[in-house]
Amino acid sequence: MDRPCLDWELSGNLTELPVSRRQALQLLGGGIVILFADGDLRAQSEGEPSRATNALPTDYNAFLRIGEDGEVTCFTGKIEMGQGVVTSLAQMLADELDVALDSVHMVMGDTDLCPWDMGTWGSLSTRAFGPHLRAAGAEAKAVLLALAAERLDRPVADLAVEAGVVFDRAEPSRRVAYSTLAQGRRIARHLSPAPPLKTPAEMRVIGQPVLRRDAVAKVTGAAQYAADIRLDGMLCARLLRPPAHGARLQALDVSPVSQVSGARVVQDGELVAVLHDHPDQAERALALIEARWDRPEPTVDDQTIFTHLFRAAPPGEEVARGGDLARGESQAVEVVEATYLNSYVAHAPIEPHAALAVVEGSKTTVWASTQNPFGVRNEVAEALGCQPEDVRVITPFVGGGFGGKARNLQAVEAARLARAAGRPVQVAYTRAEEFFADSFRPAAMVRIRSGLTEAGRIAFWEYHVYYAGARGAECFYDIADHATLAYPGGWGGGPGTHPFATGAWRAPGNNTNTFARESHIDTLAAKAGVDPVAFRLAHLRDEKMRGVLLAAAERFGWTKGRLGPGRGCGVALGIDAGTWVASLAEVQVDEATGAVRVERVVCAQNMGLVVNPQGARIQMEGCITMGLGYALGEEVHFRGGEILDRNFDTYTLPRFSWLPRIETVLIEDRNDPPQGGGEPAIITMGAVVANAICAATGARLLQLPMTPARVIAARG
Repeated sequence: MDRPCLDWELSGNLTELPVSRRQALQLLGGGIVILFADGDLRAQSEGEPSRATNALPTDYNAFLRIGEDGEVTCFTGKIEMGQGVVTSLAQMLADELDVALDSVHMVMGDTDLCPWDMGTWGSLSTRAFGPHLRAAGAEAKAVLLALAAERLDRPVADLAVEAGVVFDRAEPSRRVAYSTLAQGRRIARHLSPAPPLKTPAEMRVIGQPVLRRDAVAKVTGAAQYAADIRLDGMLCARLLRPPAHGARLQALDVSPVSQVSGARVVQDGELVAVLHDHPDQAERALALIEARWDRPEPTVDDQTIFTHLFRAAPPGEEVARGGDLARGESQAVEVVEATYLNSYVAHAPIEPHAALAVVEGSKTTVWASTQNPFGVRNEVAEALGCQPEDVRVITPFVGGGFGGKARNLQAVEAARLARAAGRPVQVAYTRAEEFFADSFRPAAMVRIRSGLTEAGRIAFWEYHVYYAGARGAECFYDIADHATLAYPGGWGGGPGTHPFATGAWRAPGNNTNTFARESHIDTLAAKAGVDPVAFRLAHLRDEKMRGVLLAAAERFGWTKGRLGPGRGCGVALGIDAGTWVASLAEVQVDEATGAVRVERVVCAQNMGLVVNPQGARIQMEGCITMGLGYALGEEVHFRGGEILDRNFDTYTLPRFSWLPRIETVLIEDRNDPPQGGGEPAIITMGAVVANAICAATGARLLQLPMTPARVIAARG
């Protein structure tokens, strides 16, 4: 059987796959293997390195290899889906090891070769996994220095390292390369106590702007995704899907499929698929199947969903509380109440879900577009009735996830079909399937009740969030008397709450919570007759938040309120993934049509030590662009379990013509640990645009997305 050849650096996978982990290490040849687990490093001199399974989310077991040729290979369960960790993680390892960045190669998301990982989400790769990776690099360097000291007959204190070469400070010609030290041997050595990590002043690679190492492959089309992989004898699958979520198959006639030469039908329980050598022929054959479905009568749609959700809400769970609400309300001279809504939103990644599976004896191998390869491994093992160790998941590049690629139905479907067919089977969702079978960001609501004192300060803050969860719900403003409750405590709700599956969507819940909070803060500022930037500063003690707000306002050249007919500026603040963010925007509203054009966005964020400033700015720009979608256009229309939006002709994504002038400001604190950068800048986009629209038109919009029709309606 032909095997796909995938380059390590481009795809994060080994060549000539599949091979076992032991075979892979044999293929790599001699070298120093440093294994770290539970935050400690361990060296393995013989046998197969152990791999933790089912570890806690904070346990990032990963290991690195120092090769005979001086090349460094890092194995990690994290995956690359456009966020840039294939570059930033390499920077962190290269810096601690004191090797050239180009010498570090990443092997990512292979469950046979990489240690267990919880999944790639939550902007956790750099801030949570990164410290363990740096610790591995620091100990590997210390082990190599000890070996070099023996080789050069010099104390370790007299030695230095540059670009993977250890040398005597007093006599630089006395030197030995990592490659020489590692040649032909595996060295088991553990240092206790663990060596310290580099201080910011000692860093040479961390903090430098670096071009993403996957950029060329992606813009030239050389990068491979799950749907690009081909195996000899592979069949393409097209699956029979119900017309609506909740529909049940009552009758099925597959005999017309015989009209398409080479097509075959596979039925595995409720799974019905047509397989063919060519996907278009499988699609043609699928259309010939005659199926009768029992469809439940729709009880909700995109117009009535919020009434249903309020009625179905479980008891709330307390997120934060301080002071006494009754006392605060007694001091208020004006009370402001509002309910904020947002609709269901699709992930709509560039790459639809795809997977290729092959079953050979007791071993199943799956190439999948996924954010959690070890989760796929477990799901496939359960579906096939085998042990997780008998399933190997390989993750090529992933073309966008945003939380949706944590849903792995396509991988399970491919594995079941491959077992039934006895041949490799690829499942690649069409765009219509992507909209139907994916999960959605849950529709959610926020009710806020607050008030102002006679002096224009916020007297109290009562906040109730439904189905978005607690992320971003807690108020960071200086309000003595406050209470925040979430219904339910997590996001989404239980079975039957929503008419279809819901799931995480970039910065889950925080977009909703920030939209509601920052819209309400602006309303209070207007009631108090105070500039919205000045009003926020008057209620902020948090120095990081004050810092990002002042930096953004200075770069923006803040001008209060209305700038001219239909033109205005807005501001919004938020915290996500340990990062503080402030955004200011200028918008133009067409007073006749209600169409909104965002002209300019300035975003400042404090994310601690910035590993790759260029990568951080790219992520900020991506968040701002994606945020325009949920702010102005993205909304799933449905009738019961029937999804009415099946492509981009009706589901509105941001276009290049929408893009404003984007300016990013990084307030770096090199003495603070690095924080998340893949999500924070998106959370403020709904609120900052809403506040700018209100400044321009006087219309306060309470529901996302802010479509032209809703803008017109809000203006009355």
